[in-house]
Amino acid sequence: MKLALFGGTFDPVHLGHLAIARAAAAKFDLNLIYFVPADVPPHKGNRSLTEFQHRFAMLALATADEERFVPSLLEANSGQPNYSIQTVRRLKRTLKKSDKLYFLIGIDAFMEISTWKQPVQLLAECDFIVASRPGYSLADLGKALPEGVRPTEAALQVLRKQQATGTIALPSTTIHLLTEVNENVSSTQIRAAARKSVQQLSRYVPATVASYIKKEHLYISTSAQREKGDTRNGKVLSFRKAHDQESKEQG
Repeated sequence: MKLALFGGTFDPVHLGHLAIARAAAAKFDLNLIYFVPADVPPHKGNRSLTEFQHRFAMLALATADEERFVPSLLEANSGQPNYSIQTVRRLKRTLKKSDKLYFLIGIDAFMEISTWKQPVQLLAECDFIVASRPGYSLADLGKALPEGVRPTEAALQVLRKQQATGTIALPSTTIHLLTEVNENVSSTQIRAAARKSVQQLSRYVPATVASYIKKEHLYISTSAQREKGDTRNGKVLSFRKAHDQESKEQG
């Protein structure tokens, strides 16, 4: 069986994520793609994230009609930074020896891989599928690799004029470039549309996710909520807070 691990914050999952997954599944004949939302992403700093329960619920809605897409709880409720090297090894322990695992990632995230925890060891764990886009060359990808597997400066010079397509073969892994993706979605677009109609929001996220966002009043600034007199945090979050309060009272 051929599988891929697709990690990220998915805040929220959008049409760009799904386009990447579909293109990867088609090109590499993947049987399953695990969408793994991070509970505590180590590279997001102080950025505020939507509650994990909401992000997972939206993933479940977005992948419900895709037989090969599986929302995963691999990094749920960890309470500590979710490092990809640990997640990959945890998943591999559940696989058969005959299974082939890929790490699916967007090119912007891949460009920071040398700053990740144990990047050389991570690259050795499985092959990578990198969703590329215009403007990047093979040299850009080569330069992003951590020391120890990074091509020499002379090799990078040769790669500089070559677009990021094809594959990069390294001693420990192969990096496959996925170029068949043209769906560009930004978090700025989603947050702007979240204040408008479900129909407008559905230009960027699946319709079921758009309905969920509107129902739970997600991605609306605090000031906007105050103007509407809406102080609700969403049903999933409210339940969690109520449960915590109840536990304190019983304790």
